Amino acid sequence: MGTTRPIAKVSSSQGAARPPWRRRRAVRIVVRAGQVLIVLAVVAAAGFGILLLVTPSVGNAKQLAAAIDRAHHAAYPGSLVPPKFAAALEATEDHRFNSEPGIDPIAIGRFALGEVTGHGDQGGATLYAQLAKMLYTPGDASISAQAEQLALAVKLRYAYGPAEVLRLYSAVVYFGHGYYGLAAGSCGYFGVQPAQMSWPQAALLAGLVKGPTVDDPLTFPANALARERHVIGRLVATGALTSAQATAYLKIPLSTLVAAAGGCRS
Repeated sequence: MGTTRPIAKVSSSQGAARPPWRRRRAVRIVVRAGQVLIVLAVVAAAGFGILLLVTPSVGNAKQLAAAIDRAHHAAYPGSLVPPKFAAALEATEDHRFNSEPGIDPIAIGRFALGEVTGHGDQGGATLYAQLAKMLYTPGDASISAQAEQLALAVKLRYAYGPAEVLRLYSAVVYFGHGYYGLAAGSCGYFGVQPAQMSWPQAALLAGLVKGPTVDDPLTFPANALARERHVIGRLVATGALTSAQATAYLKIPLSTLVAAAGGCRS
């Protein structure tokens, strides 16, 4: 009686092996995609280079900031930016402020992806770009203005440096309730000079930048508290505060923080 020859089993991995022609096709697609991305990057870089050439100089940024403050009866150049407010503002608005070249490629990519997918992310504007908008293209939300702001942001970064840009920004930004500039905001809401603000007060004021009207602590206290919580959370995330400190600060009532003094006591 003859023996039955065992039937060899074909493993699932062998059966699912991709034919050579499909592998070659996949490699060609990947290579082609890489080539397209390189071309797009070169075109984008060339376009940005042209933007840098055609946009104006930022040598007059200080003069423009002074003119904005005069128009709003605010002091210029205003107070030096104290560390607490600087940390709060950077944590919530632009946590790569001191290392980026005026623009944040990661945030820009996230913004572009959001526009394509319909899930808009408005977090692409650095503090440099926000200052460029306030000084050079106020009230203009067009695509061309946004492109100009990117080029001007880079120019501001390298013409003045982070510390001076932060001071310019703080001198002209609107904090709601008619308060333009850091000193007006600090004195108006808290009755203290910027350097005397507590961490919760600095967080409240920095939180007003995004929505100075709807987050006004005197008019919309619930909104202001929500923004304070967000900023303090960002300060924990960036290492400026510990979780224990954040918990303690968030227990302080808004009425204790906001003096509604309308000015600093002499």
